[in-house]
Amino acid sequence: MSYIRSAALEETGYVVLDSYDQSKDPKEWLDLEYVAWKSSGDTRFAPLASAAGEMECNGFWNHTPPRTDKDGVWVPANVAKAPILKARAEEPGANIGRCRVIELQPNSYATALYNLHQDDNNRLNPDGTGWIVRGFFNLSDDKDSFLILREDRFDPETEVRIALPAGAQLIVDTQRFWHAVWQKGPEPRYCLITSYESGPELDAYIAAKHGSPHAATAPLDPAFVQEAQADVRRRLAERAATLAAQGRGAWVDDED
Repeated sequence: MSYIRSAALEETGYVVLDSYDQSKDPKEWLDLEYVAWKSSGDTRFAPLASAAGEMECNGFWNHTPPRTDKDGVWVPANVAKAPILKARAEEPGANIGRCRVIELQPNSYATALYNLHQDDNNRLNPDGTGWIVRGFFNLSDDKDSFLILREDRFDPETEVRIALPAGAQLIVDTQRFWHAVWQKGPEPRYCLITSYESGPELDAYIAAKHGSPHAATAPLDPAFVQEAQADVRRRLAERAATLAAQGRGAWVDDED
């Protein structure tokens, strides 16, 4: 199928934008209403835009009528508490699908690798329209934590680790990457995550924010990486055995 894609994402699948001065804004995310929603890790989500403007986080394809992750409807109760976050989500001028703040509790590197997943942003996306990507605008100051991106889930050589200080801003093709966040803590991480439709509006925003397709990857001891890899394989094998014993198929997580 032929989709409209952002040329800026062609090389690496992500861009790092100019940092935002998060210190000048109130911490609106602390006032939002959160709902329990399982994603990659111990998480809650505060929806700002959903399929019908309800306080929920389900994929748009699970609604009636089912549709792709576009044309999100603002959730009145939460956007009233977070006008600045809403304005930041709208700044690219691109079509918005799901938009929410994630709260992620601290975890370990091995747990982040265990929770690596690919999103299913483009389910039901019509041919010839814009490819859906995700914006990650980090709200809390997690400078020692990392967004982990892998093109191959089990190959550390494909891993990129992008630091997440307050104000870090990225656009990522999360259907291309296996991804998760290693949140060292000790506090939860908060991030504004928005689905955007690729097209001239998003391209202009990326250019204006000097989007770079390369980020410095924080070094890790290879032995530490291999130990985490072994732990992940052990946990995946245990999960597979449990599901098999229950007569269930493979578990899939296609969320943030």
